[in-house]
Amino acid sequence: MKVIVKSLEEVAVDLESQKKIYERWAPIYDQIYAKLLSDAHKKTVEAVAYSSKDIPASKDILEIGVGTGLMLPYYPHTCQIYGIDLSCAMLKRASARVKKLKLKNVKMLASMDACQLGFQDESFDAVAMPFVITLVPEPERALSEAARVLKSGGQLVITTRFGADEGPQAKVEEMLAPLVKKIGWSTSFKLARVKRWAAAYGGLIVHDPERTSPAGYFKMIRVQKS
Repeated sequence: MKVIVKSLEEVAVDLESQKKIYERWAPIYDQIYAKLLSDAHKKTVEAVAYSSKDIPASKDILEIGVGTGLMLPYYPHTCQIYGIDLSCAMLKRASARVKKLKLKNVKMLASMDACQLGFQDESFDAVAMPFVITLVPEPERALSEAARVLKSGGQLVITTRFGADEGPQAKVEEMLAPLVKKIGWSTSFKLARVKRWAAAYGGLIVHDPERTSPAGYFKMIRVQKS
């Protein structure tokens, strides 16, 4: 597996860059993304919070990249939700949403680096990573942290825009990479990269991706910890 190693200085610069980007985006984020991501958000919650299609489970769930809290209202009240995000500006809006909607099942909102989670091993029944894996400086490290805090038998659900592994689409995405980076997105993260990470980590089952609206543009992947 090809591993991209960054120095501590490079990682620090990337993290500060992300903070600045989302400090600018926080005031208008909901206006742009609430409807665009709603189907993906709902399906992500269903994947992590329901033991079957219609039966909510009593679970401790970690949401990595909680942002302004757009997903929080979708969780059933039987789940205990812990949300983390790098951006304090986004977390302030998530906290306001929790108070406004009286979401008593949200137990914690905290600023935290996805690559250095402050939780013990096997703390959560499920982990959701909605639209965040393409943004962290060290994706494999973030995935490994998510797997570490996930209980055996639990499920990690990754939802994002996965780039094409090859072909004309991959070339177009490579050309657009500098542009989409300016708005905090990325086209460089491939599904194959998740599979390589899971194989190297061990004890993980990667299920086939599920498409979400709009028009299947976003995909959701379930990773089971055996």
